[in-house]
Amino acid sequence: MTRNGKPAFTFRLDLRSGVPVYRQLIDQVMGAKAAGTLVVGDQLPTVRQVAVDLAINPNTVARAWREMEIRGVLETQQGLGTFISDQKIERREVERRRLLDQLTTDFVARAGGAGFTIADLIEQLEERLKDAGKTKK
Repeated sequence: MTRNGKPAFTFRLDLRSGVPVYRQLIDQVMGAKAAGTLVVGDQLPTVRQVAVDLAINPNTVARAWREMEIRGVLETQQGLGTFISDQKIERREVERRRLLDQLTTDFVARAGGAGFTIADLIEQLEERLKDAGKTKK
């Protein structure tokens, strides 16, 4: 449990996915933030704790944390820990649309390669949306 009574965020790795471990960590934080599972002010586990829990090199975790700090997703407060930042990532609308199109195309292609249809994806996204609504209350 965290200080605010929420269950601690846990990471899961898929070592057979071909996606670098640091990228999986970033994707999970970004996904949890988008779903409302992680919100501004939530504290992430320490680099050491994540490395021990996942049996990976601490430098890998530090790389993910550093990249998210550079992007403004995380902020580290010396002696206190690493937290989800309240900084908004500013993007022009054209860039946002292009990025969303790229992400969607990649997502559909990866899911299709795993045997899922777009209808399967929509169904799963709708479930995530329902779950996100429950956690925000």
